[in-house]
Amino acid sequence: MNLWSFEYSFDTDVKNQMLYGKIYGIWKVETAKEYADEMKETVKPLIKKPWAKLMDLTNWKSSHPEVIEVIGNLNKWCRQNNMEWTVFIINHQVGYGQLMRMFDSGKYSDIGKTFRTMKEGEDFLMSKGYNIRKDSSSIFK
Repeated sequence: MNLWSFEYSFDTDVKNQMLYGKIYGIWKVETAKEYADEMKETVKPLIKKPWAKLMDLTNWKSSHPEVIEVIGNLNKWCRQNNMEWTVFIINHQVGYGQLMRMFDSGKYSDIGKTFRTMKEGEDFLMSKGYNIRKDSSSIFK
C-alpha cells in the first residue's frame, strides 16, 4: 500500500514486515491526528507479527507542541500492536529535540532509534533481522 499527502507518505512492505515513511514540513495537531489514523489503517496487514518502521524526517521542520502527545499516543499504540523497532532518519536539532519528547511521551526510547543517514538506519534494521527492499529508497526521493 502506498499513501501520499503533502505532509507525509507511507509505503508498506508486508513481505518484510516494514513500514517506510517520509515526513514533510511543519505539523499542526490536525495533521498529526490524520497521520495517526492513516498509519493505524496502513499497518493493519503488519500488526499480527513483529514489524518495524523506517521514517525519513530530513524534510520535517518542526511541530506545534500539541503534536507531541498525539504522536506519543500513536507510538504507544504501535508498540501495543507488535512494533518491534522504529528508526528515524533526522539531521536537524530542532526536530531532534521534539522527536525525543515524542519518544518520552510514547515510552519507547528503548525501541526508537535515530540516525543521520538512511544507510545507518537500514544497517541497524538489517542487524535486527529485517530485510530492506532493494527499492526502499524510492519512497525517500
